[in-house]
Amino acid sequence: MNGKVSAYKFFIFSFLGIFAFFIPITIEGNSTIILDHIVNAIKAGMPSLLPFYALLVILLGSLYPFVSRTWNKDGVSIAFSFLKIIGFFVAVMLVFHIGPAWLFEKDMGPFLLDKLVIPVGLLVPIGSVFLALLTGYGLLEFIGVLVRPIMRPIWKTPGRSAVDAVASFVGSYSIGLLITNRVFKEGKYTIKEACIIATGFSTVSTPFMIVVAKTLDIMPYWNQYFWTTLVITFIVTAITVRIRPLSRKSDTYYTEKGDPEPEYKDELLKSAWNEGMKGAHGAPSLLVNITQNFKDGFVMTMGILPSIMSIGLLGLVLAKYTPLFDIIGYAFYPFALLVQIPEPMLASKALSVGIAEMFLPALVVASAPLVTKFVIAVVSVSSVLFFSASIPCILSTEIPISIPQLIIVWFQRTLLTFLLVTPIAFLLF
Repeated sequence: MNGKVSAYKFFIFSFLGIFAFFIPITIEGNSTIILDHIVNAIKAGMPSLLPFYALLVILLGSLYPFVSRTWNKDGVSIAFSFLKIIGFFVAVMLVFHIGPAWLFEKDMGPFLLDKLVIPVGLLVPIGSVFLALLTGYGLLEFIGVLVRPIMRPIWKTPGRSAVDAVASFVGSYSIGLLITNRVFKEGKYTIKEACIIATGFSTVSTPFMIVVAKTLDIMPYWNQYFWTTLVITFIVTAITVRIRPLSRKSDTYYTEKGDPEPEYKDELLKSAWNEGMKGAHGAPSLLVNITQNFKDGFVMTMGILPSIMSIGLLGLVLAKYTPLFDIIGYAFYPFALLVQIPEPMLASKALSVGIAEMFLPALVVASAPLVTKFVIAVVSVSSVLFFSASIPCILSTEIPISIPQLIIVWFQRTLLTFLLVTPIAFLLF
């Protein structure tokens, strides 16, 4: 009887999780995953309340390090704790429309609030509820056994990380990181594996890629853009895992005793089924699972939103009003000349500005030739890391990776993607 119950839980809950994250459905002409539909419905149904919801979450997030007494754990914690307070005051100004005129320019504060803070503030907590279905009833263990022969030799991660990778591309980096952090805390990823997954698979979502493609007028080439980005992103990850700093990360677990993925060489399907049934049998009740996941998701949201508001704004200000990113761009300029990309200096600045916010490179090259626009569109996704959202999101998890290491990985990913995708762009166009 227990076997039947475990099988029912595995099939029903896992299917609902797959449906929520991976199956696009069309509602009123808009084709996307059900999770995105729910977020869009909430945004459409209560637009005037959402800024105040975001402000409340930012307030809670700015107070949380001090209430939990983690604000002075180390230098980074101190800096981010005070940046979160700054983020709260910025949010107050935006919500109540007080402050300098430059803050309210559409590509500054309103962009952060409307395009990043509110969507992430809804997506992570709601997504965490469905996450309980996707990861809690054996699907992770089942898929892990099947794809381990591919994932381990190429990306040095367990097979179960394939779920993270797909969730990021279809859902968002915040959902992918929510999965990664949850599985890491359960002792199913080592520190090295969690760092690889967080910096190599947690890309922006497909809907955000569509926004980039529309901005750059490359929607007629959507299939070429999507599949090129997907392939290049995973090739770059396969390279970065073999070089520092990721290659030197620890193989220890978050928990005292880890729960590594078992290795099977024969009867893969049968072994995968057995592991899936073990996962479903040992799972908590649905209510307990959803409650725990929602709590984790909301705490993560509290950590992310104030950081997006403060660090994101700083990046946008530096990009718009200072020559900082022009100077950083010179690091890429010799490579831009080497691959003979049209408008090499403009492309170099676009590459450098991606560390602040992944959408900024598209704005920089909006009037550039098609080859340049295509290359920058791919790089902005494949580079994965940026200070307005994904880096604060990673730093809000328990995954131990420092800001300098994240910057190094960003540079590696940006340069490798640029060198790999430019010849492809010339072949396509």
